[in-house]
Amino acid sequence: MSDAQMDFSRIRAKLATQEGPAYWRSLDQLADTEEFQLFLQREFPRHAAPAQEGLDRRDFLKLLGASMALAGLSACARPPLAHEKIVPYVKQPDQITPGKPLFFATAVTYGGYAEGVLAESHQGRPTKLEGNPDHPASLGATAAVTQAQVLSLYDPDRSQEFNERGAAKTWEEAAAALTAALEGTQDGSGFALLTENVTSPTLAAQIDQLLAKYPSARWYQYDALHQDNVVAGARLAFGTDATPVVDFAKADVVVGLDADFMNSGPARLAYARAFANARRVHRAADGMNRLYQFETTPTTSASLADHRVPLKPSDVAQLAAALATELGVSAPAATRPAAVSAELFDALVADLKRYAGKCVVVVGETQPPVVHALAHAMNEALGNVGKTVTYLRSAAARPAVHLDELAELVAAMNAGDVKALVIFDANPVYTAPASLDFAGALAKVPFTARLGLYPDETSAAVQWVIPQAHFLETWSDARAFDGTVTIQQPLILPFYSGKSAHEVVAALLGDAKATGYDAVRNHWKANVTGSFDDFWRESVYRGTVAGSRSPEVTVTALPVTAALPAAAPLELQLVLDASLLDGRFANNGWLQELPKSFSNLTWDNAALVAPATAEELKLKSGDMVKLTAGGRELEAPVWIQPGQARGAITLALGYGRTKAGKVGSGVGVDAYRLLDHQAVGAAATTLAKTGRQHQLVSTQMHHSLEGTGERRHIVRAGTLEEFRAEPDHPHFVHPVAHHEADLYPDHEYNGYKWGMVIDQTVCTGCNACVVACQSENNIPIVGKSQVAVGREMHWIRVDNYYGGSIDEPEFYHQPMPCQQCEKAPCEPVCPVGATVHDSEGLNVMVYNRCVGTRYCSNNCPYKVRRFNWLQYSELATDASELSLANNPDVSVRSRGVMEKCTYCTQRIATARIDAANEDRRIRDGEVKTACQAACPTEAIVFGDLNDPTSEIAKVKSSPLNHGLLEELQTFPRTTYLAKVKNPNPALGSTEGRS
Repeated sequence: MSDAQMDFSRIRAKLATQEGPAYWRSLDQLADTEEFQLFLQREFPRHAAPAQEGLDRRDFLKLLGASMALAGLSACARPPLAHEKIVPYVKQPDQITPGKPLFFATAVTYGGYAEGVLAESHQGRPTKLEGNPDHPASLGATAAVTQAQVLSLYDPDRSQEFNERGAAKTWEEAAAALTAALEGTQDGSGFALLTENVTSPTLAAQIDQLLAKYPSARWYQYDALHQDNVVAGARLAFGTDATPVVDFAKADVVVGLDADFMNSGPARLAYARAFANARRVHRAADGMNRLYQFETTPTTSASLADHRVPLKPSDVAQLAAALATELGVSAPAATRPAAVSAELFDALVADLKRYAGKCVVVVGETQPPVVHALAHAMNEALGNVGKTVTYLRSAAARPAVHLDELAELVAAMNAGDVKALVIFDANPVYTAPASLDFAGALAKVPFTARLGLYPDETSAAVQWVIPQAHFLETWSDARAFDGTVTIQQPLILPFYSGKSAHEVVAALLGDAKATGYDAVRNHWKANVTGSFDDFWRESVYRGTVAGSRSPEVTVTALPVTAALPAAAPLELQLVLDASLLDGRFANNGWLQELPKSFSNLTWDNAALVAPATAEELKLKSGDMVKLTAGGRELEAPVWIQPGQARGAITLALGYGRTKAGKVGSGVGVDAYRLLDHQAVGAAATTLAKTGRQHQLVSTQMHHSLEGTGERRHIVRAGTLEEFRAEPDHPHFVHPVAHHEADLYPDHEYNGYKWGMVIDQTVCTGCNACVVACQSENNIPIVGKSQVAVGREMHWIRVDNYYGGSIDEPEFYHQPMPCQQCEKAPCEPVCPVGATVHDSEGLNVMVYNRCVGTRYCSNNCPYKVRRFNWLQYSELATDASELSLANNPDVSVRSRGVMEKCTYCTQRIATARIDAANEDRRIRDGEVKTACQAACPTEAIVFGDLNDPTSEIAKVKSSPLNHGLLEELQTFPRTTYLAKVKNPNPALGSTEGRS
């Protein structure tokens, strides 16, 4: 924020003497400069920047492509073909009832692995995705990226035509060209397929059939979301392929080594749920697990850590070897990193030994195979195998180290051994490591074709482009992390005659008229005993194939002799972006505008550095620097991130796209330019300042609750030990008593009385709730320039707080929807009665009354109201096209109108109608808000406070329950459970500040 170098010594001294706040949101807040104070004042609505007269061309094009009102998709009402029967999840009605959605079980895949979802369909039009509670990989939850998949379905920048070098063609012509290229070889010699990771039993069988027919053809796999280190680590540890599956429900102690296990990998949702269930505490008698986290960059998993130490990537490997040695495992020679105190190390070893058989060591995908092998050996030595960790046969059809296979393919192309290459979905021209020069090798292949969702970097480099069908447009199947098969069913015909991988392989086998439906049904018909019709209906109905989980395998750890990665003064860690992943969702405006956990950056990636590193190199946020690694250079902006490891730089992949579409092209920097396929662990790097600045937009200090000097107790946190010492009235929950005094009479609620509780003990700050709300409530994208002046439109935000030092802070996340105040300050100041209290306690908006005075926003102490400064929703289309992409149950707001969280009143209304038709009350759990339904850890509870047996009533009675800004006497319906940690008593605690 400031152009001056930050005085970190002064900040550390302030925190050490407790002159500063106990909990803080940013380094700028701690620096407390005059410029920052002016910024805070501008946060109040009366100082909001004046509305712009218009948008520049770039922002207009972004909104044109990304707004939820996407043009030209009148075909989206087309249901699948009549003979391709799809099965609704709950019931099969005789006919569609207008206004009543249906839900269908299907699956979305990441890195080839399935996460089960329920797709909501309004008269044949998909509008929303929810988790499938019967699916082992989702358990009813969704990640933020899954919530945004509906927007990608309606993206007008998708591939729309078959073409050969830019000339429009037909599917028949494309299929003929593919067949000719294959048949022109001898037994497939010189013919190659490049796919992403394949777990689909049907696709694997089709490829096997193709290779049997053309035995000299080659099948390569490269998926930028690969699990190479996991696969290679298991091979190094056991000499065979085996997939570790952790049962966090049985683990009392968890050690994470650069492992963001709750937000990364194919089991992330299942792991988040299981870990949270073992950590959830409402009463002092409840038990809790304990998490030790050692990592380079703050992760969502670290949000729940009881002890966290930031370490360079090479130091994480050193710690793993040192820990293994202490546990009696043969390991490479190593020393305990200096950042890990002897006291902490000894306490950790003692905890693991004490909870042998009830603990687990987990490793992240960024760590090299040797660290994974050491973790396997430690789990075996501790007796955890068969208890907290089991090993399954890989769900992948052909387990592979993808970077090795890609290198083999590039070598073959450079040698002239590949005469024809067909690429399925992957975008290797962009995602392949720069060290391989995939584009240069691809240019040497005589015939190239690519099946892809977008006309992206790889499509621009091949001869034939085949538009790919979205997963909501095609039949398929896929396995989850544990091998469970999901039948993927479409809800809609392909907009642009897109094809699936099944149809392309079928064309190569000589049947260009075969459909994905035919391929999937025929495969399972040949592999099912008993009644196929019963099997098919049940599998499609439930979303899972019964009994398809992978079998357990017995493995024995081998001695680990591989060398540890070398250390460097400055190490570069390249990671997948939490929202865009490998860049495949770069054109999704919901994900570009989603604030990142911890930094709250939007519309950019940045080189994350520690305060100590910034102090040493004299850096400030926004500085453009030149990074050099492996002889390759890249310029990137710097962001100073509290909790980042000293001597380490973390940069997210997935940005810097050149052909992503109107939204994603030219956003951020391309970190793949520094990726080396031969690198083991993080890369040694150097950093040089360029003297230039780049505007980074972060929402971290937007909508601040701190006030103008008041000492407000916004974050409430303590330890399990403190809770048990004061089980009825823990001091850290209510540090100050407030006398209730009110001039206004109480409302009476004779029917329903809705309320919400957010459990901060299990909230990871993953932002799934933010995108779920955006998808459910037709919230527009506004663009980087509008976010920069505080005009983001999200109805729920996640406020991030830090506690303790700037070098090793603790993390606190506070989701902030409308608080639905019982004595709402926004209501009495509205001159036209546009915001009112209803008979069930909701603070509701009457949009057609609102004249945009913004008095309500000015009077809201929680800063949760959003104003439509521009006609965001209609920049690109007219009202008739808006209805195609939006939730038809929610009004689309216009310029000059205030909006906010409604507790998903449309869902309450639907449940009320159903209950009235059946002459009963709404059942507990029948209404789930969008944010609640998406939450992986079930941190959000919603329900009727008038029902004493409801879950919400029970949670509200917890001694940890408290309202935010209680001293203002607003009596919010949304309350919070104070965050509780379970640190090792032998190490003391820094919690319990007030």
